[in-house]
Amino acid sequence: MDKFTCIAAIACPLPTENIDTDQILPARYLKLPRKGEHGKVLFYDLRFDAEANERPEFPLNRPHWREAKIIVAGRNFGGGSSREAAVYALLDFGIRCVIAPSFGDIFAQNATKNGLLTAALGETETNALMSMLEREPASIVTADLVSQSIACGGQQFQFAIDPSRRDRLLNGWDDFDVTRSFRKEIADFRSADRKRRPWAVPHARGAGGMAS
Repeated sequence: MDKFTCIAAIACPLPTENIDTDQILPARYLKLPRKGEHGKVLFYDLRFDAEANERPEFPLNRPHWREAKIIVAGRNFGGGSSREAAVYALLDFGIRCVIAPSFGDIFAQNATKNGLLTAALGETETNALMSMLEREPASIVTADLVSQSIACGGQQFQFAIDPSRRDRLLNGWDDFDVTRSFRKEIADFRSADRKRRPWAVPHARGAGGMAS
């Protein structure tokens, strides 16, 4: 997984609360293979009408936000089901960071495991940021995980993130990497346990089949 430290990019405001994982990735697309194609169906029923025509009013369809790499949304972004493919859709579309007052917890876990930053900003600050983006759509938003700050238009806000998730993103760690980060503690435990319970340690068998 790629490390996440800082991103400066166009940000798209989605001034809606409770955007759930079924809106992010409709259930009928859950069988798509993991080949980097989930971005095509991101927010599909919000982005397109029944005839597969773009809905011009949807923010990500507007010219100045088509290349956005950051989304600023209302509270409880990513609530609903636990589908990890919702994160795939955001990443495949090019989104690397979502800023919102709160997130569905399972969604936030899945995001961290795939290198997507979920930055929890206060509701007042989030609304202020969305207002700035509505006034100046070309504004660049900087999301800095090292300093846990969001900067735009001369203003800076501090965001919250679980410390363990922050460490994972900064180091680019998956679950195996997290376990390996405790290799010294694991080795120390095994060494101490061998001394404390030598009878529990399996021994190699000799040529005659007897334990040596």
